[in-house]
Amino acid sequence: MAEIKLRKLPERTPVKMSIQLLPELAEALQEYAAAYEASYGRAEPVADLVPAMLASFLESDREFQKTRRQK
Repeated sequence: MAEIKLRKLPERTPVKMSIQLLPELAEALQEYAAAYEASYGRAEPVADLVPAMLASFLESDREFQKTRRQK
């Protein structure tokens, strides 16, 4: 079979995780969700925002990205 340009897609099955948050952080996340709704006119549950927030944080951490590339 000839090689195609598109690489094999990575695993995309969601992984469910449960975490415990301090009340202050839970409250801040609710406030962030309210700010998101005010900015975009669309309410999103905190559970849907958190994965995007974590991905954004990890992508913006240059030292972490450098470490990942070195593996």
